[in-house]
Amino acid sequence: MQVVTGDTKVVPRGKADRLFINSSGVGLVREGVSLSQRHVRPGDRVLLSGHVGDHGMAVMLAREALELEAEILSDTAPLHGLAAAVVTAAPGTRCLKDPTRGGVATSLNEIVRQSGLGITVDEQCIPVRTAVRGACEILGIDPLHIANEGKLLAVVPPDEAGAALAAMRAHPLGAAAAIIGEVAAEPEGMVVLKTGIGGSRVLDMLVGDPLPRIC
Repeated sequence: MQVVTGDTKVVPRGKADRLFINSSGVGLVREGVSLSQRHVRPGDRVLLSGHVGDHGMAVMLAREALELEAEILSDTAPLHGLAAAVVTAAPGTRCLKDPTRGGVATSLNEIVRQSGLGITVDEQCIPVRTAVRGACEILGIDPLHIANEGKLLAVVPPDEAGAALAAMRAHPLGAAAAIIGEVAAEPEGMVVLKTGIGGSRVLDMLVGDPLPRIC
């Protein structure tokens, strides 16, 4: 028997009630569009489409029945329209990523490992809701390691960064978009976070899983 698929799940016997749902998205790649983490170049800008941590923290609070005065909602949303808007406005876009499991930190590390370059990120430019930041501080979790289901990371050439940012902000799912960092030749294979207090630290990939798996 052959199983041909892009994603598989392994669950304990009797835990899935014999119900399995699978879906596929089929589309066309625009002529002239080539997206790859290997296309990233020094000087490229890194854009984030909005607030980080909403989805993972919403799931955590719901599952653990943690009570906070502020309501945190999942950011789950389809990203095809936003991605199309970015590529249209910035035809030289290098790559697009959805920072799901492992969050923004893990996605950025995947980019530098594939490209062999480095990325410097400005902590003060990263949009995080006050409620999410507060919950992260209580739980001791970095919001940059929390899964997102409706956010998009884009790496674009410097001369197209303004157009890409404007396109994101003009879309309903990108109103809080920001340029959060820049690609550099060094430190090779590393993501460096410039902190709000003027220092810097290495931003690593997620190790372990502080939040409950949702898929």
